[in-house]
Order: sequence, then C-alpha cells, then structure tokens
Amino acid sequence: MQTKKLLIGSLLVGGALAITRLLFSKVASTDPKLAVTSYDEVDAYVQAQMHRLNIPGAALAIVEGDRIVHYRGFGRARPGGEPPTPQTPLFIGSLTKSITALAVMQLVEAGKVELDAPVQGYLPWFRVADPEASAQMTVRHLLNQTSGLTMLSGFPVLADFDERPGATERQVRALSTLKTNPVGEKCAYCNLNYNILGLIIEVASGESYSAYVQNHVFIPLGMSHSYTSKAAAQRDGLAMGYRYWFSRTFPSPNQPVAIASIPSGQLISCAEDMAHYLIAQLNGGRYGGVQILSEVGINEMHHGVKELKMGNIAGGSYGMGWFDIDIDHTKTYSHGGNVPDFSAFMALVPEQKKGLVMLFNADPYGLPFVLGEVGENTTAILAGKQTAPIKLDFIQWIMRLLPLIPLLQVVGVYVTLRSLNLWSQYPALRPGRRHICFHHILLPLIPNLSLAGILVYLRNNGLLKYLHAYNPDLAWIIRISGGFAAIWAFLRTRLMLNNLRKPRT
Repeated sequence: MQTKKLLIGSLLVGGALAITRLLFSKVASTDPKLAVTSYDEVDAYVQAQMHRLNIPGAALAIVEGDRIVHYRGFGRARPGGEPPTPQTPLFIGSLTKSITALAVMQLVEAGKVELDAPVQGYLPWFRVADPEASAQMTVRHLLNQTSGLTMLSGFPVLADFDERPGATERQVRALSTLKTNPVGEKCAYCNLNYNILGLIIEVASGESYSAYVQNHVFIPLGMSHSYTSKAAAQRDGLAMGYRYWFSRTFPSPNQPVAIASIPSGQLISCAEDMAHYLIAQLNGGRYGGVQILSEVGINEMHHGVKELKMGNIAGGSYGMGWFDIDIDHTKTYSHGGNVPDFSAFMALVPEQKKGLVMLFNADPYGLPFVLGEVGENTTAILAGKQTAPIKLDFIQWIMRLLPLIPLLQVVGVYVTLRSLNLWSQYPALRPGRRHICFHHILLPLIPNLSLAGILVYLRNNGLLKYLHAYNPDLAWIIRISGGFAAIWAFLRTRLMLNNLRKPRT
C-alpha cells in the first residue's frame, strides 16, 4: 500500500512538473540566455561572412525594445578555444566614438560644456596651422566631423603607441603645424576630432577620460565587462585578436594599444554590455531605471548633419558618433569599428525598435568598408529588407596576390640580364638606339619609380607606420618592393646606357 501511494504521488508530482513546464515554457524563453532564437537568417549570414573573410570568432547580440532577445557566439575566442560568450571582452574600435559623444552630451546637459563654444575655450593652447581655423573650431564641429581636420591626418595617430601619461595631449599639441580644410565646410572622418573631445571631457568634468566613462556610462548601464585598459580586460578573459597576412589570419597576442586614441577607438566591451548600451539608445536614453541622457540629446546624437563622402563613395550623414543611413527606405543609425586585430559593428533600426551589435576578433584586411558591407547587410536582414550584393570581395584576392609583386620584380631582373647577355654575345640582335631608349629605359622606369614613389610618400606622411599596424602584409610588400624598385631603376638604366655605348657589329 505504501509503495502504491508513493508511486501515485510520484506520478502526480511528475505530471504537475510537466504541465508547469509546458505552461511557463514561453515565459522562461524571454530570458535572453535561454531564448530559442528566431534569428536564424542573421546567424547564417554572419557565419557565411566569417567563413568568406576568414574571421576566427564573433559575438552577436540583438535587442528589441528594452530587452535582449538574442545572443550568439561563433568560431573561437582564441586559438583552440570556445566561441566568445556574451561576457567575453573584445575591442570595439570606433564604436567608442558614440560613447565619447554621449559623454560630451551628458556634460552639455549638466551645463559644463556648450556645443557651439570654441575648442580653445576648453583647451586654450589648442592650435592648427591656420590661426583663424584654430579659433573657429567648436565642440559641435568635432562631434559632427566638420572641424576641417582631414581624414588623412587621422590615420598616423592610430599607430601612435606612446604609452606615457599625457599621450593624447602631446598628440593634439603636435597639430600646431597641421594644414586643415575650411571649418564647417564638409564632413571628413578623422579620429583626431574625438581624441580632442576626450581632452575636453577631462577639462570639463575634472576626471580622466577613463574614469568619466567608467563612472557615467559603464556603471549606470550595468556594463560590468567593459574597460578602458587592455590589462584589465585580459584579467577578465579578453579574446585573442588576429591579424591578416595575405588573407590568412594569425594570432596577435602582443599587439600594442594606441593609448592616445582611447577616446576615438580603443574602448573594450562585450556583446551583453553593448546590448545594454543599444537599449538606452533605442529608448530615449533610458536603461532600466537609469536615464543616462535626455531623449532630445539622444536624438541629436543620431541625426546626421552632413553627408560623408570619400571620393565618389557616400557613407551616409554623420551625427555624433553615429552614421545616419537609409537602407531600402528604412532609417538606420550605425557605426563600425576597427583596430589592427579586432573589429565591430552596431546598428539601430529605430522604427522597429531593434538593434544589433557584432564584435569580431579580427579586422578584415584593415579596411572599414569590408566590414561595413557585412554590417549593413546584417542590419538589412534584421529590418526585413533585401541584402545588397558584396562588391568588395575582390580585395581578398588582391591581398592574396601581393607576393606576386616582388616575384615579378625578380623575373624582370632575370629577363633584363638575359637580354643584356644575349646582346653582348650577338650585337646584331640588339634593337636600335631609339627602341632601347623608349622600350627598355623609359617604359620600365614608370613602374619602378611608381613603386619607389609610393614608398617615399607613405613614409613621409606617417602612413607606412599605420599600414604596418593595420595591413602588415601590404606594408612589407611596399617596403621591400619599393626599395628594390628604387635600386633596380638606377642599376637597370645604367646597364642599358652602358650597352648602348657598345657597337652593334
């Protein structure tokens, strides 16, 4: 009898548990960590692009309204490791700019910064080459990337690995001889704008940039795995970054950090923390019970002011740390981020109250446009729109074929020496003077002097150092081939001229 009662009781309890599980399974699925994904198309697209671009690992988070609805880790966070988790820290690159812009707007609403006040009102020592431009630049110009600082001037600073205190101020003081475009005339994406804003935050708040972001952004938003220091992130399981060599990725555990550029692109975060950040951006500055900025301030950050153009390529309008882009008549706000061994992309679809963030532990070919294509297409899928064809797939083939340049140079040397030897043995086979001058001296000088000129130009502008950080394979090819071309142009011309002096019979 006792056994029978025990059996009946067990069946009743088991049945009750089964019914409870069925009744509350949908409620339980609202926990983002347990939710059954409805974003298979997004996942599949991200995986396909990672395979195409040979990206080792990625972390994805999607938000709707005020909830995180989807997490996914892909690949591996480090050699032989597991996929990145929602809490795995990765560098977020220029996603940092919107956080810097948020910090500035917080100080504006606190009455400590004025958007249309001159930069010299906060940094009296600030100078560029043109005194008038120095006085005209305002905080708003910096935020909207309309200060007149050129895109080109913002590249070398990304390879400024000065780790001493005061690195950002030293970098900005060095602009005193920099030539700029007219202030406010056009939008030019330049990392220096946001490094200057980092100094303004420090002056206006009385805190270091790192302390301000930690106290007024990370802590209020519950971003407990976000950092301003690589060492601190490593103690929390920072993912391993990878760098590209001829389209193959290799671990880069000791990649230095451009400390001076923390305000423009060197913050570290994770998918979960950035999802908190996106929720605040989608909900008028509110996350949970915290209001980090007014709705008016958030809208001003998102709204594009001037279209960013690079040649004939239009990149959308720039707001304050956000690109304002329409995808198939749907408004989106987005930004990409790139450092030598990590990349990232975040986007908002405000009409649908959706957002996504993708963090990668490699930077495809050091070119923001490559990841930008992936990011915009992923955003299109999230918004229920058609993806655009990939246009930049040829870049990976160019990078794979880079070793052909020095190889062709060696072949060229062999062919030249063989011809000279043949002409020496059989003078009658040697072409005429005019033919040699044009086809064997002037024409070969064009590629040789071009390669040498590229090397000199990049070295003089500080861009070669930048390429060594972001495109090490390309940088070494330019250095080796450019140097070889300069020497060979001289030797080849001399050999040809000497050969001309010899009689043909």
